[in-house]
Amino acid sequence: MATKTTNTATAKKTTKSTAAKKPAAKPEEIKSAVVSTEKKKILFVASEAQPFIVTGGLAEVIGSLSKSLAATGNFDVRVVLPLYSDIKSAYRDKFTYLGNIYVHLAWRNQYCGIFQYEKDGVIFYFIDNEFYFKRPGCYGYYDDGERFAFFSRSVLEIMPFINFYPEVMHCHDWQSALAAIYLKTNYCFREEYQYIRALFTIHNIEYQGQYSLDLLGDLFDIFGSYQYLVEYNNSINLMKGAIECCEKFSTVSPKYAEEIKDPYYAHGLDPIIRKNEFKLTGILNGIDDIGYNCALDRNISANYTPEDFKNKAICKEELQKELNLPVRADVPVISMVSRLVSHKGLDLVTAIIEDLLQDDIQFVILGTGDSHFEGFFSDIARRYPDKFSANIVFNGVLSRKIYSGSDIFLMPSKSEPCGLSQMIACRYGTVPIVRETGGLYDSIKPLENGYTFSNYNAHDMLFVIRQAICDYKNKKEWKKLMYRAATTDFSWNNSAQKYSQLYLDMLK
Repeated sequence: MATKTTNTATAKKTTKSTAAKKPAAKPEEIKSAVVSTEKKKILFVASEAQPFIVTGGLAEVIGSLSKSLAATGNFDVRVVLPLYSDIKSAYRDKFTYLGNIYVHLAWRNQYCGIFQYEKDGVIFYFIDNEFYFKRPGCYGYYDDGERFAFFSRSVLEIMPFINFYPEVMHCHDWQSALAAIYLKTNYCFREEYQYIRALFTIHNIEYQGQYSLDLLGDLFDIFGSYQYLVEYNNSINLMKGAIECCEKFSTVSPKYAEEIKDPYYAHGLDPIIRKNEFKLTGILNGIDDIGYNCALDRNISANYTPEDFKNKAICKEELQKELNLPVRADVPVISMVSRLVSHKGLDLVTAIIEDLLQDDIQFVILGTGDSHFEGFFSDIARRYPDKFSANIVFNGVLSRKIYSGSDIFLMPSKSEPCGLSQMIACRYGTVPIVRETGGLYDSIKPLENGYTFSNYNAHDMLFVIRQAICDYKNKKEWKKLMYRAATTDFSWNNSAQKYSQLYLDMLK
């Protein structure tokens, strides 16, 4: 069983009942009492986390940020996740079964098993219900609203069972939005929940958890007086509800926090963002600087360091061989590792790729997505076999080989809340070219660690790519740029410090 901790509500009651029996405290005693060495209790609520279940950047954020916060020694960090069937048995077999409860959701009364696992100083709890979570993948089912409503309700119901009432409950994206909503509505009259602050982080505002108002009571167990919190444009909007209910909300980069006030980026939610902007902050994500390390990575053909890039040439040669491109050390290899969808800037690439391939370059793309883009790039690879390699797969090992074996990394996103690929490319000494949006703007600075362009325009992008190709020929200056890129600090330490301060500000 989890170690018992003092119930916050009980502690406050005790203080109140004994205060009258003590003499008045001196000012210096009051001051010293405010400074506490007790760890602050933080509970992450998320739909995925590395290394257990990964579909995108959210999982890496939860896994890395929780670990970094725990490493500071100032926080008791715990994470709640659904127990998906896709979680590998290598982990599942090590989970400890704590027990089960039943969770009430509208007219349902559902089984909720509770499992525990500790890793890197973080305690993970897994919510077990085979009806909701014993199926392939995490998302994309007709009943996702019900699945994550059950999950969110379970998070609050297990707190007495595990005897852990957090000081800050940190919810991530729409799948956990209801946890913040329930905390401030259905549970707000329970004394032990009244001291919990809620932080809601938007990783991608495009996905908001929108449903018909007909489902409000029957599916989400939200009734009459609370309807206004989640109602938006004649529908249920769970992200809107979480923003309204939480004490603070954040995004995954400072630039994105500004962008989502604009209708161009906000997918219809900009009036709510502007209304609540006094609660908004933006903190740039980091990456795992140990996992992404060109000196240690066993997935790449040869290891190297920012001080000595000599073996990067081996990585490039082996990549060219594997992808059936001519082995040439002198030609710049431009790469993309991306989901093949329009907001990643693929329409810009399709507009200029044949012009670009007239230059002396090689181009490598890895990813899956819209059939239109998959077919287009496959056709380009067929017509330019010596210059273009299309790899329409999801392959983590090949992505590492591309990061290490290419010279230039292209990321021309229309919108990008944070982005991790540009940071990973930097870690491998591969110089990024990005559009100035979201986290790309915050992480890549022109000629410090990469190249940027601002307008969402194909020929603006082509101009900057050709500038980088020209600069590539000046080997001495190019190596300096590679070094600056590879030594840029994208570790989670910076982000963890900012989240630490945000939590402490919420607890004042």
